[in-house]
Amino acid sequence: MSSAKDWISAFRLRTLFLAVSSVILGSSLAWSEGMFSVATFILALVLAVSAQILSNLANDLGDFQKGTDTTGNRKGPVRAVQSGHITANKMKRAVIIMALWVAAIGSILLLSVIYEIGLKSVLILLFIGMFCILAAICYTLGKHAYGYRGWGDFFAFIFFGPVPVIGTYFLQVHSLDFKPILPSIGLGLISTAILNINNMRDIENDLTAGKITIASKLGLKKAKIYHTLLIVLMCVCFLSYSFIYATAPWYRYLYVLTFLFPLKILIEIYSKSGKDLDPYLKQTSFFSLLLVVVFSVSIN
Repeated sequence: MSSAKDWISAFRLRTLFLAVSSVILGSSLAWSEGMFSVATFILALVLAVSAQILSNLANDLGDFQKGTDTTGNRKGPVRAVQSGHITANKMKRAVIIMALWVAAIGSILLLSVIYEIGLKSVLILLFIGMFCILAAICYTLGKHAYGYRGWGDFFAFIFFGPVPVIGTYFLQVHSLDFKPILPSIGLGLISTAILNINNMRDIENDLTAGKITIASKLGLKKAKIYHTLLIVLMCVCFLSYSFIYATAPWYRYLYVLTFLFPLKILIEIYSKSGKDLDPYLKQTSFFSLLLVVVFSVSIN
C-alpha cells in the first residue's frame, strides 16, 4: 500500500519553487501599480502549485510507461511508479483526480474575477487553462508526448514564464500591459535552464530510451553553452525591465546580487556530468524563488 511519504515524494516538492515564483512575480508587478487581491493571489498560488504537481505525476507515469525509467542508466532520484511504491493504476487515478482539481481551482479563480475582466476574457483564459492542463499531462504521457520530441524546453519556457506571470498580472490588474513581459521571459528562461540541467543529467539515459531533448541533440558540451546563453539572457531580461521601468533609486537593483548564485552554478556545472548535476536542479529552482522575492521587494 502506498504511504503518504510515497505520494509526497511523487509530488517532487523541490520543483514547486518555480510555480510559486511565477505567481509572486505576477502579483508583485501588479502591486507595483497599486493593484493586489489576496484572494486572487491565494487561488492563483494553489492553481500553479497544483498544476506543477499534476505535471510531476503525469511525468512519473509517462516515463515509466515508455521505459525511460527502466533502462538502468537513470541518474536522477527514484521515481514512484518505477520503484513500485505506487502502482501505475493508482498513478493514473491520481493524474485524473489532479487534473479535475486543477480545472476546479482554475474555474473558481476565473469566476471570482468575472465581473472585473468580463465573460470574453474568462472564456479566453478558460481555453488557455485547458491547454495548460493538456500540456502538463502530455509532456511524457501519450503517443505524441512532446517531451520526447524535443519540445520540452519550449513548453517549459511558455508555461512557467509568460503564461503564469502575465496571467497572474492580468487577474490582479484586470488589464494587459507590456510591463510583465520582460520579467516573465526571464522567469521562463530560468525554468528552461532547470529543465536543461535535468536533461544534461539524463543524456545517456534519454539516448538509450529514444527520448529527444535539446540537450541530447546538442551533446553535453554544447548543452552547457546553451545553458550559459539561458542564464545570460535571463539576467538581461530583468536588467532591461529595471532600465525601462525602475531606473532609480539604487535599491531597485538589489536583486542583481542574486545573479551570483546562478553564475556560481554555471561555473561548477562545466566540470560536472551525469548524477553530479542533480544537486543543481534544486539549487536553480530555489534561485528562481530567491530572485523573484528580492526582485519583488526591490521594485516595490
